Amino acid sequence: MEEIVHIDEEECRRFQASAELAGRKWNAAILLAGARGARRFSEYHALIDGISDRLLSARLKELEREGLVVRDVQPTTPVTISYALTESGHRLISLLHPLVNWSRAHDARETVAR
Repeated sequence: MEEIVHIDEEECRRFQASAELAGRKWNAAILLAGARGARRFSEYHALIDGISDRLLSARLKELEREGLVVRDVQPTTPVTISYALTESGHRLISLLHPLVNWSRAHDARETVAR
């Protein structure tokens, strides 16, 4: 078993804020859609089953404020708006992969235990 490293209170708060941002409903799905190539609002909406337009718009704005998504507005007629993951957004998605792998293994273990 791995040794648990002491985490001070400031690091604990930083971890909690990061986990809450990544775990907020729809945020991971939006980041994954961006990693899979979604650029336009309609592409994100098509890749994320069940999200409303209003909530997708709010979450994209939040992820933009957090520096995980960049919004690009082209002054065409009509205006063209696209979104892309920043380097930080790509990094977060890559950091979530081990958690997904752990979850898969944990779910398999729970299924066997039943």
